[in-house]
Amino acid sequence: MPDFRKSSPTVMLVCASLILTLALGIRHGFGLFLQPMSMDNGWGREVFGFAVALQNLLWGITQPFTGMLADRFGARRVLFAGGLLYALGLVFMANSSSALGLTLAIGIFVGIGMSCTTFNIVFGALGRAYSAEKRSVVLGIASAAGSFGQFALLPLALVLITGLGWYSALIALSLLVAVVVPASFGVADKGYHGTLAAGAGVSLKEALAEAFRHRGFWLLGVGYFACGFQVVFIGTHFPAFLMDQGLSARDGTICLSLIGLFNIFGSYLAGQLGSRFSKTYLLSGLYAARGFAIALLLVFPLTPMSAYLFAAAMGFLWLGTVPLTNGVVAGIFGVKHLAMLSGFVFFFHQLGSFFGGWLGGYLFDRTGSYQLVWLIAIGLSVISVVVNLPIDERPVARKPVPA
Repeated sequence: MPDFRKSSPTVMLVCASLILTLALGIRHGFGLFLQPMSMDNGWGREVFGFAVALQNLLWGITQPFTGMLADRFGARRVLFAGGLLYALGLVFMANSSSALGLTLAIGIFVGIGMSCTTFNIVFGALGRAYSAEKRSVVLGIASAAGSFGQFALLPLALVLITGLGWYSALIALSLLVAVVVPASFGVADKGYHGTLAAGAGVSLKEALAEAFRHRGFWLLGVGYFACGFQVVFIGTHFPAFLMDQGLSARDGTICLSLIGLFNIFGSYLAGQLGSRFSKTYLLSGLYAARGFAIALLLVFPLTPMSAYLFAAAMGFLWLGTVPLTNGVVAGIFGVKHLAMLSGFVFFFHQLGSFFGGWLGGYLFDRTGSYQLVWLIAIGLSVISVVVNLPIDERPVARKPVPA
């Protein structure tokens, strides 16, 4: 009988990668449910967009607290609870017949479930399991696993919707995400309770005060806001945007799949480069490339091929921000409170995600176009380039901890 009270770093990496694959992959397909659910229930796009936006906002608000629990008591318990909430949220989503029901299902249950099963919880555990020299690469591998889920599970969602209808598709996906529950036992990180982990001399209160005084901590959050706005707007509204322009639902699905496919390579490469070069400079370059890709999409005529090229480019730049941003936080503040501190930075990401999901639907319902939202996304890229450049990546100075 295996001892689930402790896991080797390799077992943790495999199980954590599986969890990210399922949690992020299933969420990536939510945009495919926008049109069929809205049409069958007589909703405008703002209803679905707001539910997804609230999901991202609640995911961000709760992340520091779920991260605090994972840092303190270990990631396994948090991942276990998150898997249950996520699966229940999809069941409730399938049975939602009102805007309020959809908002509660996607916004609250899936939102908190995502908070318990994604980057900060997983990265906090892996950050303590691996040395600083290997950390950036390992986080890149885990991010790539999440990207693989976005590539592999999106076509599965489309097949389920086409063959079974959106209701049965959601029930099937709820069973799939329930695999997170047994997989959580492989991420048996004990947290820092009773340990002498790196940075053990820094209390929770001191860690927060230290981070809040650091200018780079807030600048990372500003850049992450742009990331959240862009990825959620595109992930939620891009298929509908393409159909508005005369392309097909198949083109939208291919584009989201290409984002997931190229995200695998982009996330892994970001982790590799982050172990060799300045992570903040890499972040600035990534945001600049995103803005350039969006500008090209708007300038040139939209065809299936141009949509595929845009999706491939954005996919390559999609989650590369995650290992780089978490790597900066770990490098400056250490790993003891990594999940919690990354959670605070991630809140800005999810605040941007809220506006990306909701504002996309709101402005479309009122203007009949996504043009203004695309322009906002470009402007946020410019801001992110500027704010990431001056961040000081050196570890904070601390008094020596007595032996």
